[in-house]
Formats: sequence, C-alpha cells, structure tokens
Amino acid sequence: MTYQALARKWRPRRFDQVAGQEHVLRALANALDDGRLHHAYLFSGTRGVGKTTVARILAKCLNCEQGVRAEPCGECASCRELDAGRFVDLIEVDAASRTKVEDTRELLDNVQYAATRGRYKIYLIDEVHMLSSHSFNALLKTLEEPPDHVKFLLATTDPQKLPVTVLSRCLQFHLRRLPAALIRERLLEIAAAEGVTVEPGASARLARAADGSMRDALSLLDQALAFGEGAARDDEVAAMLGDIERGPLLEVLDALARGDGEALVAAARRMAGAAVDFDEALAELVATVHTVALAQQVPGAVGEDEPERDRLLELAGRIAAEDLQLYYQIGLNARRDLPYAPDPATGFEMALLRMHAFRPAESPPRGGGSGDAGRGAPGADRPGGGAGHAAAPDAVPEGKPAASGPAGEPAAPPAAGSDTTHWESVVSGLDGPLRALASHCQWAGREGQRVTLRLDPAHEYLNSADRRDRLREALAPVFGDDIQLHIEVGSTEWTPAESQRHRAQARQAEAEQALADDPALREMCEAFDGQLYAVQPPEAGNNP
Repeated sequence: MTYQALARKWRPRRFDQVAGQEHVLRALANALDDGRLHHAYLFSGTRGVGKTTVARILAKCLNCEQGVRAEPCGECASCRELDAGRFVDLIEVDAASRTKVEDTRELLDNVQYAATRGRYKIYLIDEVHMLSSHSFNALLKTLEEPPDHVKFLLATTDPQKLPVTVLSRCLQFHLRRLPAALIRERLLEIAAAEGVTVEPGASARLARAADGSMRDALSLLDQALAFGEGAARDDEVAAMLGDIERGPLLEVLDALARGDGEALVAAARRMAGAAVDFDEALAELVATVHTVALAQQVPGAVGEDEPERDRLLELAGRIAAEDLQLYYQIGLNARRDLPYAPDPATGFEMALLRMHAFRPAESPPRGGGSGDAGRGAPGADRPGGGAGHAAAPDAVPEGKPAASGPAGEPAAPPAAGSDTTHWESVVSGLDGPLRALASHCQWAGREGQRVTLRLDPAHEYLNSADRRDRLREALAPVFGDDIQLHIEVGSTEWTPAESQRHRAQARQAEAEQALADDPALREMCEAFDGQLYAVQPPEAGNNP
C-alpha cells in the first residue's frame, strides 16, 4: 500500500478534531446549528494552521445528506466524496496559479447553475490575495449577491492584500498560530496511534521548529521518523534540525552564575571551535534563560519531561531573578546587533562578557581583582543559594543605632565605627533581593546566636519566608553558621537604604551649590532670565 504522509493522513475531518482554533469553530458550529449561514467566509492565518481544512469541513457540514449541521455524519455519499476530494459541487481554486481576470470570469460563468450533487455549490479559493485587481473586480458583484445555492469560502495568509470591498462582504475568521505545547501533545498522540517511538524531548524540538504550524510539525515528524529509522529520538532530531545543544549553553549559564570569566570565555570558544551558528546559539540561550526564569518563578510550569530539567532547576536556585532578566535583554539585543559584529563568534563572546560585566542597580559587580574595590571574590555564591560577600567585618558589635533627631527632621548619620556602619558594610556585600530586604532593615542587636533586625513597615512585602532563610544563609559566614535570624516589623531610625539616600541628597546639594556658584552659569541665567531646576535624587535602594 502506498505510504500517505502524516499531514494528509491525520488531516481533521470534523470540527472536534481541529486543534487550537476553538474561537473559530464555536462561531461556525453555532451558525450551522442556528441556520445563520452567510454567503462568504474568509479564513486567514499563517501556513499550516487549518484554513483550508476548516473550509473543507464547513463544506461537508453544508452538504451532508443528513442536513445542515455542525457534526456531519461522515457516512453518506456526500461526506465520503468530500473526504476523498472528488465532490463535484466543491470547486477548489488555487488563486496563486489562476490570477488572470479571464480565469475568474471563466470560473464564475457557472455560478448561475444549481448544484449537481449536493445542497450548495461551494467555491473554495485558496491564497485569494494572489488574485489581480481586475480579478477582484470581476468577483466583487457575484461575491456581494450570489445565488442562494452558492457559498464562497476564501482562504489567505495575507488578508491585508485583499481590497476592503471584498473584506466587507465576508465573515472574517482569523486562525491563530498554534502554541508549541499543543503541537507537542498532538505529535505524541499521533505517534502513539501510529505505534512509533517519539521521545518527549524530540516532540518538543519538533513543536518549536514548526513555529505554530501543525502541518509543518507533522511533516517534520515524517522526516524525523525517516531519519531515525522509524523512531524520533531527541539527539537525532537535534542533529536533523541543526539545533544548538543545550549542554554548552548550560555551561555558559553555570559560568555566569559562578562569576567565572575564564570559564565563560572558554565555553564560548569551544562553541566557536564546533562551528555553531551563533545567531541560533543566542536564540537558544535566550530560550534557556526564559526556561530558567520560569523554573525560578513558577517551578510547576517546567514539565517533568523537560530536557536537562534538574540542571535548569539548580541554576534557577543560583542565579538572581534580576540577573536572568538582564541576561534575557542582553541576549535579545545581541541577536539584533550580531550582523554588525566583526564576526559572529566575536559578537557572541561580547554578549557573554556583557552578561558577566553588568549587574542590576542593586547588585555589586561580579569578578574580582586588586583594583576592584567592593567586588565580591570570583566564584562567590549568587543570591538564591547564598550571596557574594564584599569585605565585611568578622562580627557586628552589639548596640543600638543613632537616635533620631527632633520631630519632623531626619535622624543624624551614625558615627563612624558604630554598629550601624558595620551593618551597612555587611549589607553592601549582599546581592539582589537579599540586599533589597536587608537594606531596609535596622540593626537591632544580637543576643548570643540571635540576630535581630527591624524592618521598615513600608517594605514588609519583602519579608517572605524564603528570603529570610536565604538571608540567614548569606549572613552565616559573618555571624556564624548557627545564627538565628529574627526580623521584626516596626518603625526604623537609620537603615542602610536611608544612609544611601542621605549620601545621594548630600551629593545633590553639593552639585546644586556648585552650579549656583558658577559665575558663567549665573551670568547666563541673568541674561536670559533663566532659572536652575534640581533633579531629585533616586529613591533609596537604587544606586544614584
């Protein structure tokens, strides 16, 4: 028996077999059941999402011998002939090959005659946007007032090219691009029905490569089964598609998590030695960062069959959420700029170095060296499984912070060498969300192994159980592994965030005074009746 391609064999024959287009199917089914039939339907959408398939099912619903219904019987002669593609009253036209006005006029010459075999004569015009302007003019009058026995079903991938006069005479249905998860599930269902082996990782790769098209996914599955001698295995599908392996990219993220620049460059150059496509490598790196961010924020959204799931979850616990967002943005920009790089390998390497060098505003720079004051040591732990520590005191002396000033005035800065300044130095060595929490906490003292902090009520939302546990782990190298961290919510007098705001305000005032004292600027203001406006310093918790 002749082999039939999966895309043809598994083409839906009923509305309930069409995947992912419920918004279109519901409208059509209700119209059929209620007898609200329009004379012209336009189906638009990208390739392979079901435009022609839905049109053919609609033709079957209209001509089923059991009556016009949303669920054709599939058993009558009309249904069988429609399924076989030999129903005489279904006239299918490929507009891409019949663009001339003479072709359209010839097609419409028989519109006036009644259907030969079925209830309606149906004109299914595929890629209708390819018709010439004269062809549209010839079609327009018939499309506006066709005989009762005629229905027009139009399909196009580019509805913007259709004249508005045609669009206004049709009911328009846009078929959506299918999500990769839905395509993946459908591939696994078809594989089970066909009795072939398709690994979950392979189905995920095929679904991504299909880019929203079910037909493309089934064609790729056919190709994968031929490539793998009747089975679609993850590594073989990756080789067939030319996908970038995720292993080297996980090495890149691991090096970024450890702040190890040498390992980062070495991983990039190993990829260059393997002659990978660096545009695809950046695309896959961005997709991997997205998966890690998803695992970090919504762990349940990462399926058990996700390739390298354990490593992804482990990275999610080591890389700060802010860093992942930055990596994602840098990767997107690097793809855009890649054509301007001296060569793709250099552009890819530079993108990784930007990820390594830059940090969100609250996070101190990575790396280390004798000339990098305030940097954490290379390889320091990241927030999520600990935190990188700048030079911090071995212990914070007990005591109370400086008292606040008179009512309505800010508290005076703490004296140098006080316990509060020591606490600020400890906070400066923390990263990301841990620093955000600690910077709004006032040092409240220590009794034995119990360290007490007082949190500003305005920032109580930062005080989650997970962050408290991670903060305790981050403070353990300073205060001892067996410390007990207690955070109470109450009014604060001087926090590291307040200290930072105080320094920013001082710098602002100094800069304003310097501008006000500038003779040239003062002379310009007098000549032009100008005035200086001060820009307010940033909020506490953000770098000025």
